[in-house]
Amino acid sequence: MRPLIIKLGGALLDNKEDLTKLFVVISKYKKNYQRPLVIVHGGGSMVDALMDRLSLPVVRRNGLRVTPADQIDVIVGSLAGSSNTKLLSETKKQNIASVGLCLADGNSVKVKQISEELGYVGEAKVGDPTLINLLLNANYLPIISSIGITEEGQMMNVNADHAAVALAKTLDADLILLSDVIGVLNADKQLIESLTESQADQLIADGIITDGMIVKVKSAFEAATTLGHSIDIASWKAADKLPDLFNGKSGITGTRIIA
Repeated sequence: MRPLIIKLGGALLDNKEDLTKLFVVISKYKKNYQRPLVIVHGGGSMVDALMDRLSLPVVRRNGLRVTPADQIDVIVGSLAGSSNTKLLSETKKQNIASVGLCLADGNSVKVKQISEELGYVGEAKVGDPTLINLLLNANYLPIISSIGITEEGQMMNVNADHAAVALAKTLDADLILLSDVIGVLNADKQLIESLTESQADQLIADGIITDGMIVKVKSAFEAATTLGHSIDIASWKAADKLPDLFNGKSGITGTRIIA
């Protein structure tokens, strides 16, 4: 069975009750099924809160956080430090054997700077699956922050959706993007259960899919096309439905991105 990468985003790290519910589900799933799981996470809300306390500006372009030199250390500390450790603490409560990592560990995802305009923001590319596969074979749950390091040794902030896609390619894994929204919505704010790329392009052109959801949807189509199978965008709030989603059942919850 292919590994399953679960990308966590949205305000989950700020929602203790839902965070605990999710890891209860993950713990039960790992006991009942043999499927290897990997978690990739961002932590935008925690970063924003820290930026606010430090009176640092938050600027986004095309859904990506601009990361100047005076912010990269702060973002690394929040994502690879506080956010990653917070997730590890939840696995501890549920007796899940886990390991906290960043994209650079084992060169699992290769990263290079996107542009000077965005600053220390990295583009994620296929890396080396050796370390992650070793951990999965030993029944560990890798929890991987979206912080990468370039070949020149520069730390980079990577969009977590992009990071999850690159890792899915590296491991030939299935991918679910979980956030605080139920999926992709139409003009009437109703859930779209399945979506083709041409349909998504039209929704973007019409201004219905906007901001960070554009990044998420485009990342999902990139992964679906490369991997040759569908990708799901769903909410961690629907915890009771997630085991069936993890097992690949369609029509359970969220939006299925059709390759």
